[in-house]
Amino acid sequence: MELLLLHYPFTCLFIMFLVLYQVNPAFRYFCKMNFYKLCLFALSTLVIMMSIPRGRNVENVKFFRMTILPLKYIFGLKIVVKGKENLRTKEPFVLVLNHQTSLDIMMAAEILPHRCVPVAKKEVLYMGTFGLGCWLAGFIFVDRKKREQSIATLTEVAHSLHKENFSVLIFPEGTRNRGGSMLPFKRGAFHLAVKAQVPIIPAVISSYHDFYNQKEKRFTPGKSIIQILPKVETLGLGPDDVPKLTEQVRDSMLTTYQEISGMTNKASH
Repeated sequence: MELLLLHYPFTCLFIMFLVLYQVNPAFRYFCKMNFYKLCLFALSTLVIMMSIPRGRNVENVKFFRMTILPLKYIFGLKIVVKGKENLRTKEPFVLVLNHQTSLDIMMAAEILPHRCVPVAKKEVLYMGTFGLGCWLAGFIFVDRKKREQSIATLTEVAHSLHKENFSVLIFPEGTRNRGGSMLPFKRGAFHLAVKAQVPIIPAVISSYHDFYNQKEKRFTPGKSIIQILPKVETLGLGPDDVPKLTEQVRDSMLTTYQEISGMTNKASH
């Protein structure tokens, strides 16, 4: 063994890596998640290179989507999208999506329409090549710690939706939810939709529990369902209608989440 280590150190290390990867689930999870992050940073370099000629522009979001899409094959994920017809609209809209983990990036890329830019926390902007790629793709950044500044940013976006003919994607929970349900929704997305008088299109990603669990250090190939619901009109609504609108959309999304995650069937047995 010592002779092998002495003469073929890299070969021995590679063999040890493969053995550990096969027998230790936690090590396998660690490797896959770090490889996933590495892929995001590497692919962002391509987004930057393709976006630079145009500069920061919502048209560049297509490069972001195009580079992320192949990742599902690398990680053995089958993504089934239902209700695609609900995204076939020429008018601007606010697309709201539930938030579970960083894997949501792959799911969002699967349904991200043309000229639809995500709203992200400001911290993403400082994540190296990924942050720069997002900036060039027209992502909208908000500082969650500065409420007034976030409101001002979203108000500015509301005034621009029709003028510049683009849509936005927002995670209304505001943060990742690993609890197997949905957190209460923040109202920013709904104030934005009402102020701009554009429809809300809810989209729901099924639970990742069958193939991903951070606590259990598990990340295996699997299947995810994305259900896109019919649009919810906001025409004629005002600020006073936002609380009811928020709960209405959350209730429909939570019901759908439970259905496509198989929770209703489990509860009946």
